[in-house]
Parts: sequence; structure tokens; C-alpha cells
Amino acid sequence: MPAAIEIRDVHKRFGDLQALSGIDLEVSEGEFFGLLGPNGAGKTTLISVLAGLVRADRGSARIMGHEVRADYRAARRALGVVPQELVFDPFFTVRETLHLQSGYFGMRNNRAWIEEVMHNLDLTSKADVNMRSLSGGMKRRVLVAQALVHKPPVIVLDEPTAGVDVELRQALWQFIRRLNRDGHTIVLTTHYLEEAEALCARIAMLKQGRVVALDSTANLLKRVHHLFLRLRLQGELPAELRALEHGSDADARVLRLKGYDDVEQALASVRRAGCRIEEMELVQPDLEDAFVDVMRRS
Repeated sequence: MPAAIEIRDVHKRFGDLQALSGIDLEVSEGEFFGLLGPNGAGKTTLISVLAGLVRADRGSARIMGHEVRADYRAARRALGVVPQELVFDPFFTVRETLHLQSGYFGMRNNRAWIEEVMHNLDLTSKADVNMRSLSGGMKRRVLVAQALVHKPPVIVLDEPTAGVDVELRQALWQFIRRLNRDGHTIVLTTHYLEEAEALCARIAMLKQGRVVALDSTANLLKRVHHLFLRLRLQGELPAELRALEHGSDADARVLRLKGYDDVEQALASVRRAGCRIEEMELVQPDLEDAFVDVMRRS
């Protein structure tokens, strides 16, 4: 069985900028995979290579076993991409836009699926509204729908929830989870790392065009060898603990500690200083902490 996505030694340069420097990745069928990195890391360039919008200088990329250059028709049909940018045709309604998108892939008698996609993305009430009249959040919903109308086995979501409201975000993830359960492979890029932590079983982190971490989400979290102690105190934080401050949270102080032994020592210092603890919380590291740690180390 071929991998859903197979990328081998992909390089891409734009003038003096080396956007991709030997990317190797493999995403299995049915995975929910995260592709994370700071701005300029090469995520969108890599997606553009997969979609055939950018030609790699070296290396190969395959979608469901189809090489994106040599077998481009099959590769395009197997892939649905939700881009970052709000790109739309201002002359058509939502329903017309989706029927046209189906036609690009030779899909006929696709009305029932289009209606289902619009229903799941809460677009039915806007089906006959011109694209120009939609809000930014509604336009983004249409972009998601366009990526799904030809029922691709592989779906790439490039910042799909940027600038959308909480209600849409929840509805979108419910729908995408269902597609993933039905066997679709999902690749997600997002700056909302709590989304990636909740959704993705495996994650690749990119920096300056290279993969600097590739592991399961659980293993990436285990790499972070610290935890956080959140304290709301009556009194001043002892001087020996100020160097451990990781910031403040409302009226609480947050300490970054190496382990549970340090928790006991920190609380002893607070007691010696005569402070009264009004509220205390021990916080485990999340994917954002792992991401910052990987970026700093790399």
C-alpha cells in the first residue's frame, strides 16, 4: 500500500532564498498529520510543491503513489488543498462556485455531496449568495468546501481557521474529524498549536526549510523536561525564585521548574518568606512549550 504522501529530498530556492533544503517526509493513509513551523519555515512552499503550484529544484513528491510532475492528473485528483489566502471568483454564488470546482475534476451528478458539504460547513443559507457579499469567515468556509467537492483521499489544510469565529472552528473540526474517521488523510498547518495538539497524532516541525523534529505528539511532549507552577500569593515572591519566573498570569506568578523535586523546594522558599498561598496550580507542558523548545535547540 503506497503512502498517502511521500516526499524525498525536496529542495527549492527562490533567488537567494533557500526555501526547502532536503525535505524527507512520509504520511500514511488515514493519518491526521501536523506540519508546524514559524513564518518563513517553508510550510506553504512544501504544500505548493505537493499541489503542483511550485516545481521543486530537486527531489520527488507523490500523492497516493502518483508523482506530482510525471503523473500530475492523478496526483491533483487525489489532493484537496485549503489555502491560506482568500482566493475566490466574484461572479458566482456559493453553489455555482462548488459546481464549477466539481467540473474541474470531471465530477458529474455531484449535487448531493455538495449539499452535504455546505450543510456541514453551515453554508446552506448562503448557497445562492454571491461570493462578493460574504464575510471573510464565510469565504474561508467556501475554500474548505472547494477542497472537498471532488472527495479527495488526501486533504491539506493550510491555516484553515485563521480569522474565523469559534463556532465555525468547532463545526469545521467536527466535520474534518469525521472525514478522517472515514479514511481521509489530513495534513494540517496551523499557528493555533492547541488545535494541532488535540487533532494530530504525529507532527513534523520545520525551520528554515528543514525538518527539525518528526515524532508522535505524545513523544514531542515528553521531550519537554520542565513544568510550570502557578502561584497566587499574598506577599512578595522570594528573591531566589524570581529567576525562575516564566511570566505572570493575571495576578498570579508562573515559575518554570525542572521537575517535581523543584516544586517542593519552591513551596518551601515561599513558606520561609512568610508568603501565604491563595491559589496554586501545577501545569504540564503543552505543544507550544515543545515547539518553542525545539525551535530554540535547533
